[in-house]
Amino acid sequence: MKHLLSLTFFLLTISLLAQKPCEYSANVTDSIGTYKATKEYMISEKNFGGTASYIFYSLALTDGIPTLSLQLLQKSKGFMKANCFDKNSKLFLQLNNGKIVTLIHVEQENCGTMIRDDKGFDNRINSGIFMFTKDGFEDLKKSPVSMMRIKYLTESEDYILKKEFKSELNNETYYPETYFMENLRCLE
Repeated sequence: MKHLLSLTFFLLTISLLAQKPCEYSANVTDSIGTYKATKEYMISEKNFGGTASYIFYSLALTDGIPTLSLQLLQKSKGFMKANCFDKNSKLFLQLNNGKIVTLIHVEQENCGTMIRDDKGFDNRINSGIFMFTKDGFEDLKKSPVSMMRIKYLTESEDYILKKEFKSELNNETYYPETYFMENLRCLE
């Protein structure tokens, strides 16, 4: 029994030490305040019939207030509708434990920016910043996320978050379900 407890303690210690270090795109403290943001992380990728869309997350801490930045990139030679963020936009995250966590959009209207590339594709880039509730922040640390719903100005869109996927864009492997469990610690 003593050996079993020692082995369990050893394995728990190794798993805690095995957490990858936090990677920041910004980490600044000056006379105005403090700001740190994690690097962008792909949460969703869809490629079908010459149209592609990608969703990235990044966490930020501004003077002690945690936020989630969501960036949606769309690429197509065909028509792309504009989904706008406004003061009523929300991000709903359904956890594997059955809870639903709601993040509130900051009151900043944004319908994205359209850019045409040299291959004739239209590229729409849209970003939204969402605030956590205290309970939601704690719940996201404890359970994987199975589904995400983005409520835009005029409609909602659902995404099933995969446990793991290999991106066609950059050949990297991503783990969207456990993004918050792995990265919220970077804001503490």
